[in-house]
Amino acid sequence: MKIANLEGIVGIRPVIKSISFDKKDYIGICLADGRLLYAPLNLYPSISAMTPVQKEDYLITDGQIIIWEHCDEVFHLEQFLGREVDYAYSV
Repeated sequence: MKIANLEGIVGIRPVIKSISFDKKDYIGICLADGRLLYAPLNLYPSISAMTPVQKEDYLITDGQIIIWEHCDEVFHLEQFLGREVDYAYSV
């Protein structure tokens, strides 16, 4: 059974537009389609360990990857959203 005209973000590839640390103890990830995701920093100790100035020194690559100058870890959007195959809805 195929469902026509699904509402929401089905079929939209998430693309990171920017990140922020405006909520205490959280990282905010703003996606190009307007979604805003907040994740607790305690899940990401290497980000949490950086100073506020170091946290602002990041680069977004391919809309999917965040790299910090002062962090050895490279973060993929999947680390914040979870693996799509684990939650994807199939019609």
